[in-house]
Amino acid sequence: MSASIVSGEWLAAHLHDPNVAIVDCRFNLMQPDAGQQQYQAAHIPGAYYLDLNHDLSSPVAQHGGRHPLPAVNLLEEKLRQIGVNSYPQPTLVVAYDDSRLAFASRLWWLLGYWGHPQMAVLDGGWSAWTEAQYPTTTEVPPMRSGNFKAHVQPDRVVDIAQVKAKKDLPTVALIDSREGERYRGEREPIDPIAGHIPGALNYPWIDVTDALGRVRSSAAQRDRWQTLPTTDEVIVYCGSGVTACVNLLSLELAGITHGKLYAGSWSDWCSYAKTTQY
Repeated sequence: MSASIVSGEWLAAHLHDPNVAIVDCRFNLMQPDAGQQQYQAAHIPGAYYLDLNHDLSSPVAQHGGRHPLPAVNLLEEKLRQIGVNSYPQPTLVVAYDDSRLAFASRLWWLLGYWGHPQMAVLDGGWSAWTEAQYPTTTEVPPMRSGNFKAHVQPDRVVDIAQVKAKKDLPTVALIDSREGERYRGEREPIDPIAGHIPGALNYPWIDVTDALGRVRSSAAQRDRWQTLPTTDEVIVYCGSGVTACVNLLSLELAGITHGKLYAGSWSDWCSYAKTTQY
């Protein structure tokens, strides 16, 4: 098992480890309050809740996509309040959801983007945890006091100008993480324009896990990317910069460490495409 993935068995044995912070990231794009309600109904003991819209994203603007990256100072403070330390020993942050890592991976990626060396997602998420009959609770843990400090790694993210400048270079691979129907423009349930960024290759994020939400082996992740052209840079996007993080996790598991997130993703690209042709 990779350092980026922890099993339910491991987490159950470390529920009271002061150097572990557990974060519930459950969310439903169509019912934004559902994740918070699920957390209140039951969650892993000691877990805190971070909301995709309110905590892991900034408010939506004309451009920047449906889930712009959160303001560093705001999420920095929230991470301190749940006991995340940067020093002397970095806290291991374990994120989970019930959506095949869609939202847990967003926090996993954000922590890496901010230079935190200890972060992981829970294999199988909430469903695997409850199926294994590990403990759950309705008790909300008290706020803690951590010293988390972000050290932004700017080379891990790109904006639309960089995508436009790089997408056709032979040294760059552009990856669309959405399901094939959306990539091909056959269906678009969320954004105003269907299709994909010209030149993008399609590697659906859902293939990182199996039908039960378990992360496929590192060997399987390497096999996924065998057809990826050998390039100096891999830029990954999805609809709004969320599920693309699952593919970035997959790339890391496969030993490909030069992946970057187009944070605004297709929703940002669309916001310009309404008035400008590329």
